[in-house]
This record gives sequence, structure tokens and C-alpha cells, in this order.
Amino acid sequence: MESTIPSLRAFNRFYTKFSGALDQRFLGSTLSLAEGRLLYEIATRDRPVATDLQEVIGLDAGYASRMLRKFEANGWIERGRGDDARRRPISLTAAGREMFADLDKRQREVLEYRVAPLAEADRRVLVAALDTARGLLSAGDAAGYGVRTFRAGDMGMITARQAILYNESHGWAAPMEVLLGDVTSTFLRDYREGREQCWIAESAGVMAGSIFVVDAGDGVAQLRLLYVEPWARGMGIGGDLVDRCVTFAREAGYTTLRLWTHSVLLSARRIYAGAGLEIVKTEMHHSFGKPEQGEIWELAL
Repeated sequence: MESTIPSLRAFNRFYTKFSGALDQRFLGSTLSLAEGRLLYEIATRDRPVATDLQEVIGLDAGYASRMLRKFEANGWIERGRGDDARRRPISLTAAGREMFADLDKRQREVLEYRVAPLAEADRRVLVAALDTARGLLSAGDAAGYGVRTFRAGDMGMITARQAILYNESHGWAAPMEVLLGDVTSTFLRDYREGREQCWIAESAGVMAGSIFVVDAGDGVAQLRLLYVEPWARGMGIGGDLVDRCVTFAREAGYTTLRLWTHSVLLSARRIYAGAGLEIVKTEMHHSFGKPEQGEIWELAL
């Protein structure tokens, strides 16, 4: 917190100036930033009602009502029929669409001018950083998640995030990072389509978790490197990823699904047990610099 709060406040000061949030007239128009955002939501939604607009933007009902009355007086919106004033669908008039088109053009021109000096690679870094910040700061909003298969760059991110998380939670520093790097690089080098797979869970464009299934030989599929970001736990991601491994291994014709985990990883063990896997062997080891009890779990497919 000692570094996080000052960083957020510094970014807020930067971005209010960058975006013109404090300007009396947004982008040189006759609108404030709040009015411009409200106009955008009306233009990009299918006949929204006032309460929907208030909720998506986070506006006070009275403030939103005053802005809508202004839009109506200027001839930019029209209201359809509804049960009450708060449930009447709102749409742009021809004048409103012209106003929005002009504001949207100004916004694009300003942003294009701001990012023009950045090289293509730097723009990709910017997009990834903005998506990450948005995902992390909206994690408590139950934005949901999607799952996809792996693509270029994922292995490095998986290795980095798990190394950081395991070091913070259990002190498994360099030895764990070496193991993670070995698993991810071996997966890429020896990947067998149809026999192996890696799935990535994403929320708001940010990696929220991942899992692998690889061919261990003799009809055994091995589940590896399940992880879920702390901010994404409780969304059902872990169980979803394990279920995908089970289904994939069964459809690929494996006879057994196996995994190696540790007794201290309680959340993961609950997920494995819920998927029907059972402990078949335990053993102590010192691979991570201190005694840990490893466990081998299996599921007959």
C-alpha cells in the first residue's frame, strides 16, 4: 500500500490532464466530459433507458436526469414509450447522431496524435498495460471470464506469474522458477497437437489463470501448472480449467489423468478432489529448498 496508493494518485493526476477530464468543454465541444460519455453510451447502445445509463456510468440519478433534459432540449435525443419516465427507451435524433459523430472524430484525432510518436511495438506494450490495469482494477466487479488456447507470449507470462506467486506464498524462489521454465519451454518445443493442450483464462483482457495437459507416455495424460490469479479466485476458473483437462484427456484416448501437487496447496487439492482425482502416493522432497510433501493424484478415464 505504501507504494500502490501514491502510484495510483500520480496516475490519476496524469490522466485527468491527458484526457481533459477537468476541461470545462470536452475536446473543444459544448459538452463536459460526463455529457460526452453519456452521449457515447446512448449512441452505442440499443435504445437504453435512463436507469441503465446511470448504472453503467455510475452517475447520480439527478445529475443524469439533468443531462438528459439538456440533450432533449437541444434536440439530440428522443424518448419512446415506457412504463414510467425512467423506463422510456432513449435514442439519438439525426442532430444527436451528427453531434456524436463530430465528438467521436475529435476524440480519435486527438488520440491518434498522442500515440503517433510511439513505435508499433510500443503501442502493443501500451495496449497490454492498459488492459492489465483495467482488468486488475475491475476484478471485484465480477466481469466474468473467457478461456482460450495458448498463443505466442503466453509461456513467458505463465512462468513469470507463477514464479512470483509461489515465491510470495511459499518461498519457492529460483528452484520453482527453473521448474516452471522447463515445463513451459518443453511444452512449446515438443507440443503434439491433439494430444496436448494449454488453456488460458482471461478476464477483461487480462490473464486470470492457466493449465496444461501433456502426454506422459503409456496412456497417461499429465495435468500441469494449474494456477489462478488471486484477484480471480472465487469465479470458478480453477474448476473449469481442470474439467477441460479431464474432457480433453478422455477424448484423446488416454486411460489415466495424473498430476503432481503439494499438501500445502489446499485450494488446488479441493479442485482436484472435486473433479474425481484421488491421491495414490505421497513423498517428501527438498526440491524447493525446504521439506515439502508432494502428492501424486490420478483419475481413471
